[in-house]
Amino acid sequence: MPGRLPRLMRGLCGAALLTLCAMAAQAQEPARLRVIGGLAGVSQFLRYEEPFWRDRLPEITQGRAVAEITPSDRSGLKPDEMLSLLQRGTVPFGTILLAQAAAEEPEFQALDLPLQNPDIGTLRRTVQLYRPHLQRLLAERYGVELLAIYTYPAQVTWCRRPFTGLADLAGRRIRTSSLGQGEVFEALGATPVSIPFAGIVPAMRKGRVECAVTGALSGNAIGLQEVATHIQDMALSWGVSMFGANREAWNALPEAVRTGIRRGLGELEDAIWKGAEGETVEGMRCATGAPECTGPRGRLTPVPMTPEDAARRRGLLLWMVLPRWIDRCGPDCATIWNSTLASDLGVRAHAR
Repeated sequence: MPGRLPRLMRGLCGAALLTLCAMAAQAQEPARLRVIGGLAGVSQFLRYEEPFWRDRLPEITQGRAVAEITPSDRSGLKPDEMLSLLQRGTVPFGTILLAQAAAEEPEFQALDLPLQNPDIGTLRRTVQLYRPHLQRLLAERYGVELLAIYTYPAQVTWCRRPFTGLADLAGRRIRTSSLGQGEVFEALGATPVSIPFAGIVPAMRKGRVECAVTGALSGNAIGLQEVATHIQDMALSWGVSMFGANREAWNALPEAVRTGIRRGLGELEDAIWKGAEGETVEGMRCATGAPECTGPRGRLTPVPMTPEDAARRRGLLLWMVLPRWIDRCGPDCATIWNSTLASDLGVRAHAR
């Protein structure tokens, strides 16, 4: 019996050691995140989002988390359902394109209404002022944790014949990419036309439209500089998106992982905004043939925002864009706008 006891103890100790090793290995298994990102094929996804989740995430979490990211337009999911998918936890981490989620939640649109943010500096202030409200709205109404806000480059107006400002666009057929953009041009006396992005250049060349709204750099990429003659530097809108997490999925992660992700997403958000600003500037440079352009150069005439256009933009925002948004959003949205954005933008909202 005395001889058997040490052997028994050694066996028990060995079994305990194996159990501890197994537990340690299990504890070191990284959290595996499934992420739905932004649009495929554009620099925001290719240069920023995908490398962050694929390469940067394991670094900032010391290997505690890894991720697989899929572009939203290749995920098989409907973009206008992303908010409800996050709410239910079907998608634990996902990107909400505000323009596509606006039908379900019109309050989102207060970040990027047409004519609201003529330059990226104004857009930055808008996001800074409205962000706390968005955080509360997403958390309390949808159970979603807001983790980042991104923007795509500016949407600007290209035309195949001269114009000096917004007033000159009356009577023209103009390709638009959203209902709100179309309403702006209707108010200016133009006719909005819905054409897919890939069809803009053929439509402009054949005279189906005389102008088109699209990104400055993306317009150069499809050859708009070959058929257009003028380009306005005022942003009609941008293309803002939010990155969020289902709160149950978020809170289930270890605190150290959450801290690392928050810090990393702050860096990612900053990089995406700088990239959007750079692409907007580069797009204008290339369209107008500036020597600083690093890609194909056009010879378009730049159309700067004049004092008259600045006044017309403000008037349209006050008397058409905001009232129609409040009609869709409800009278409480006028109160929210006035308490968050009115002072900085100099435009108060009124419920009708």
